[in-house]
Amino acid sequence: MTVESVRPEDTAATAEPPVAGGAVPLLGHGWRLVRDPLAFLSQLRDHGDVVRLKLGPKTVYAVTTPALTGAVALSPDYIIAGPLWESLESLLGKEGVATANGTLHRRQRRTIQPAFRLDAIPAYGPIMAEEAYALVERWRDADGVLDITYESFRVAVRVAARCLMRGSYMDARADRICADLTTLFAGMYQRMVVPLGPLYKVPLPSNRKFNRALADLHVLVDEIVADRRASGQKPDDLLTALLEAKDENGDPIGEQEIHDQVIAILTPGAETVGSTIMSLLLVLTEHPELGDKIRDEVKSVVGDRPVAFDDVRKLTYTANVVTETLRLYPAVWILTRRAVADTELGGYRIPKGADLIYSPFAVQRDRRSYERNEDFDPDRWLPERSKDVPKYAMSPFSVGNRKCPSDHFSMAELTLITAVVAHAYGFEHASDSDPRPRIGITLRPRRLMLRALPR
Repeated sequence: MTVESVRPEDTAATAEPPVAGGAVPLLGHGWRLVRDPLAFLSQLRDHGDVVRLKLGPKTVYAVTTPALTGAVALSPDYIIAGPLWESLESLLGKEGVATANGTLHRRQRRTIQPAFRLDAIPAYGPIMAEEAYALVERWRDADGVLDITYESFRVAVRVAARCLMRGSYMDARADRICADLTTLFAGMYQRMVVPLGPLYKVPLPSNRKFNRALADLHVLVDEIVADRRASGQKPDDLLTALLEAKDENGDPIGEQEIHDQVIAILTPGAETVGSTIMSLLLVLTEHPELGDKIRDEVKSVVGDRPVAFDDVRKLTYTANVVTETLRLYPAVWILTRRAVADTELGGYRIPKGADLIYSPFAVQRDRRSYERNEDFDPDRWLPERSKDVPKYAMSPFSVGNRKCPSDHFSMAELTLITAVVAHAYGFEHASDSDPRPRIGITLRPRRLMLRALPR
């Protein structure tokens, strides 16, 4: 048994999960999740398949095994809710596809899914390639050290905006979107693990900075929607689909839902993809032999012409480097759910209303699922080896009805950018580079400052 709804007469016979050690008064385990969350979450499986944590006054259930995290993601007894989503609510709202549940979520998936069908993605290829080569040219003209945080988020925003919300009006706003999201995702993680709500309303400098970024991002989204409407244009893109979407009664969807859906488009396109590009560039810097192999593959597949979207499916080694980066450095490294019924999970009772937490970072690095689990090894994704990876031990885009709709889009984008960049450059750290993990709602290098070395 993994996940089952529990009948009332069964609940008394179901054990409570063990409590993790290390809690402190008031903050509970929140201080561990602030101080060193990656190490803390990675060792929880040693204490059980399901472990109880205290976050402030809350009891949270940490799920630690691949099978059980997959079961939670697939079970209708658990919905999108909990500390993560509560911390994100001021950004994502309640009516976007990232945070909605039930009927609303299913309708929203139907609205946006056509933009991410496999047969729709090749149409985005020229834009992805153009932005990848524009990045290479920017670096060729750059003098000295590159701020990889800025560069990665800039290209991620531009690809998402140009593919899904076509219009030159995005160019001037890309930098503001990146700056706002950087501030917001750092502040939201603290609000999740140390849920001391009233303190975040005190006008401290950090709170004022957070609130300014949040207000500016919402203004930007309203400007994007207003500019599209004022233009009178209806290109075949995701923004047009949203503006023409109907609700269950056949009426146009509301302004708040449109606003929240645009946020849901921009946020993963900027924050999660940008964070992954940063991690890919860190990997190419610290493992230069990978860049050499990617360059050899590009030469073999492409020859002397530029890399095109149609080449992506043939760049298998490059794609495996991307996949291994997603395993070791998942941008979405922590997730939460909420039980909507009394359930049994791995032999333990989970009460209705309980919050659950699990970490793709911890699951995807677990020594019980991977040989040499901390080593960067793209070849582990060769067909003859990947079959040995346990089910749900590698799910960077999640599974079930919460699976990221842009998974194929993102993999194509990341593979193309990696191929173009690694073919053109090797990299080395500048003196002020700090590759240590930066812990926020997403995971990425703290301060990546690199020199691009032309090949």
